[in-house]
Amino acid sequence: MTVSPPVYMDNHATTRVDPRVVEAMLPYFSQVYGNPASIGHSFGDDARAAVEAAREQIATSLGATSREIIFTSGATESNNLAIKGLAERARRHGNHLVSVTTEHKAVLDPLERLGRRDFEVTLVDVEPHGSPRAGLVDVERIAAALRDDTTLVSVMLANNEIGAIHPVTDIAALCRERGIVVHCDATQAVGRMPIDVAALGVDLMSFSAHKLYGPKGVGGLYVRRRGGAVRLQSQIDGGGHEAGLRSGTLNVPGIVGFARALELCQQEMAEEQPRLAALRDRLFAGLTGALDGVSLNGPPLDDPALRLAGNLNVSFAYVDGEALMMNMKDLAVSSGSACTSANPEPSHVLRAMGVSEEITRASLRFGLGRFNTADEVDFAVGRVSEAVTRLRKLSSMA
Repeated sequence: MTVSPPVYMDNHATTRVDPRVVEAMLPYFSQVYGNPASIGHSFGDDARAAVEAAREQIATSLGATSREIIFTSGATESNNLAIKGLAERARRHGNHLVSVTTEHKAVLDPLERLGRRDFEVTLVDVEPHGSPRAGLVDVERIAAALRDDTTLVSVMLANNEIGAIHPVTDIAALCRERGIVVHCDATQAVGRMPIDVAALGVDLMSFSAHKLYGPKGVGGLYVRRRGGAVRLQSQIDGGGHEAGLRSGTLNVPGIVGFARALELCQQEMAEEQPRLAALRDRLFAGLTGALDGVSLNGPPLDDPALRLAGNLNVSFAYVDGEALMMNMKDLAVSSGSACTSANPEPSHVLRAMGVSEEITRASLRFGLGRFNTADEVDFAVGRVSEAVTRLRKLSSMA
């Protein structure tokens, strides 16, 4: 099979929409185009029925009830609604919030804003670079951070840069004993690993369609209602949509596509994830076989319980990652989170693990996905090897 550049390996930033998802969405642009909030005519009724069918399907996929799924514009909004909404609603119970240093900026930035409003925020360190559990948070560190006035603990399920899978179930059990609400940013995990919110034990969980071969601009927030509902303060007002938590006209085509995308992930996960793990291992073996000075960032590759199947984050000694990317325009990879591309600072995730700034700046993140092939992996090995060799030669000459 021949490879037609450019090759896309940035599936943690976003994924290509699956053609089967596009097919499911199309009728809701021009045939069933009513506003689901419109009452009294079939156009609104049909759109509302499609939304509620999608809500039920997504809820079932995650072990939730349909009343526990709130639609948003994406995981960033879901994170903001969960964190700010809980903090503002529950402040009378305490103003201490706990999270992890390697969280996505969509969690860290809302926490920072709350920290400027008299809330106290504790960020827990992860296991350092070089450790067998590099990048993972230890449950005992979370336990040590808890206080009597702790209101919320927010821990992502899978890290967007190094693929580390945190022990959220154990953290949730710990917090449940203390009556502390747990929020989980599961944006990178939903669709890539089996998730049952009841088994996970979380109270709030954020996720997004465009990370699982669905459309951009639509996401979800699980809000536990069973066993004592979690109460949130709405962040967007104006109509009382989504049980009063998120006003705004619903994105019907996007929601339909969201449900279909998650359905396909569930159906194909058992075959897709081992295939991606094999491609990732092939990529790492190819890079380390062709180049010296290549090091792995994050948990080991041989334990699927610790790392996402399609994630590979590596550093190339004596090469700047940004320069490396500029030298291989026909290969789409990333030097960190797509949501922090406007910030020239080195990856806060790698720095939090104790990786030096020099090595952090020499790092690339590969995100393998559904549409990647073995031939594309071999192409990537060749392109990266050529570019690293060329840049190292220029550096030594300088």
